[in-house]
Amino acid sequence: MELELSDLGLTHVALAVRDLTASVSFYEQYAAMKVVHRRPAGAEGGVAWLSDLTRPFVIVLIQAPGLNDTPLGPFGHLGVAVASREEVNRLVELARAHGRLADGPADSGPPVGYWAYIRDPDGNTLEVAHGQEVTFAVEAAAASSASGSGVSA
Repeated sequence: MELELSDLGLTHVALAVRDLTASVSFYEQYAAMKVVHRRPAGAEGGVAWLSDLTRPFVIVLIQAPGLNDTPLGPFGHLGVAVASREEVNRLVELARAHGRLADGPADSGPPVGYWAYIRDPDGNTLEVAHGQEVTFAVEAAAASSASGSGVSA
């Protein structure tokens, strides 16, 4: 089932950041995201929307004086699927070299897969993973919903 792009449903997660440039660079490097919108916000701030360009969903990074927030984590996190275990390992080594590795890598088997936790410049947790079964779960739920049979837990 192919999803039609729409601004309905979950469209973004917003995070307060201390250094917009450093945070944009982190998400470009570790999550393969691209800036799709950027604007200044006051004399010392700014806003950037980042997307992986696969769906209408963005991470909104906001830098503004006095804007402080509690980071996601240690368990609360953003999750990004990567193409292979080797890519998880590559990102783990990069994160380790930059002092950003928080946990992993670990193989939790289906449906969780092979994963690691990496800290962004503000302490938010990013999970990079391979082998999670999110697509299968969403497709099964959509098919079940379309047939009127509901979703099983």
